[in-house]
This record gives sequence, structure tokens and C-alpha cells, in this order.
Amino acid sequence: MRWTNRIATNLPWPAEIAHRGNKEQVAAQIVSKVNDGDVIGVGSGSTAFLALQVIARDAAARKLRLTAIPTSAEVALACAALGIPTTSLLETRPDWCFDGADEVDPRNNLIKGRGGAMFREKLVALASPRIYILIDPSKLVQSLGERFPIPVETYPDCLHYVEGALASLGAVQVQLRLATAKDGPVITESGNFILDARFEKIRPELEKEIKSLCGVIESGLFIGYNVELLVAR
Repeated sequence: MRWTNRIATNLPWPAEIAHRGNKEQVAAQIVSKVNDGDVIGVGSGSTAFLALQVIARDAAARKLRLTAIPTSAEVALACAALGIPTTSLLETRPDWCFDGADEVDPRNNLIKGRGGAMFREKLVALASPRIYILIDPSKLVQSLGERFPIPVETYPDCLHYVEGALASLGAVQVQLRLATAKDGPVITESGNFILDARFEKIRPELEKEIKSLCGVIESGLFIGYNVELLVAR
């Protein structure tokens, strides 16, 4: 029996979605990838949120059976509201996954993590044979870091050490990400903090260098991943 209360049946998105028209257009492109019985890794963020709704409508119209592996609590809630059953990486490997991005360079390297779910997003991406990244043209940059810092998920007790270590790697600014609907810092899905680290230049080896720091759970750098880009026309 499914829950029928308002929270369970309404799609949870807390703010107005920027570039909504472009995001809805690119979300429609993902429908052609869906097959009956697919297990789909679902990324977080507004573009993935809109794409999930398009997939749910199409699956209902074509009577397709789908299962989702959500990367965040908001995605899990959205799946429940849309009637899409969910599973986890402990139980099933995804057939493919889709997600958005904050920045994409000409080599399809990415910065992700403004929504704070980059750890789970990276786990699902690495487990997926195919990775589709859905973006609108505003996310295209000539070099990573032009607009956004690198999110770094950090174990709370290591916060001060990681701040200094990021500076030693060349970060020119490191800030603790603060919440807007609660006092204090943003808390990730895994109970960690996020440091936003700005670098003047992001070199190819930086993702591995950041990950090697004691206390770093994951970063929002996705460098050298085999992704297929879907861009709003």
C-alpha cells in the first residue's frame, strides 16, 4: 500500500528552476534511452529532477517496468511520488545513469556537487556502463572552474586539516558551505561537510590529488570519465 498524504504524493523541489525551458528540452532527449526492465541511476539536481518526471510519464504511457537507484533523498522522494520503485548499489548494478552538471569543458570533464550529492553521484556513475550528462548551454565552459569552485565532501573532524591541505594543492579560496534553511553548515547525505575550493587552474591530476587527502570523502571533479553529453538545442 502506498502513502497518500501530501508530502508523499507531491514532487519535492524547493525553489524556482533556472533555465527551465532548456532543461525540459534536454530532459526529453533521455526518453529514447529507456527500455523495459531497465535499472537506472538517477542523479540529483534540477535537470535530473525534470528528466525523471519525463521518464516516469513515458514509462507509464508505454507500460514499461523501471527501477531507479537514487543518489539523494530528494530523488528518492521524487521516485516515490512518481511511483518508480527504487533499489541500491548493494542489490543491483544500473544499466545506465543520467545526471546534470555545473560545468562541462570541451573534453567533457565536469564539475558537479552544487546540490551536495557528488559522492553518491560518482558511485553510481562509476558503476554504470553508460553515463548520460544532461545540460543546457549555460553549463559549457572553456576550462573548469570558470564559474564554480570544486565541492569537496569532508569528514567533519578533518575540516581544518583539509582546508590547509587544499591550500597546499593550490586553492586560492576555501569556504565551508553554509545552509540556507538551517543554521550552520550543509550536511551531506552521508553526514559530512562540504568545502568549496576555488582554483585558478584545474590540472588533470587534481581530482586524484584531492581524493588522496586524509578526511576527503569525495570531490565534485569528474575528469576523464566516459560520458555522453546531451545538450539542449
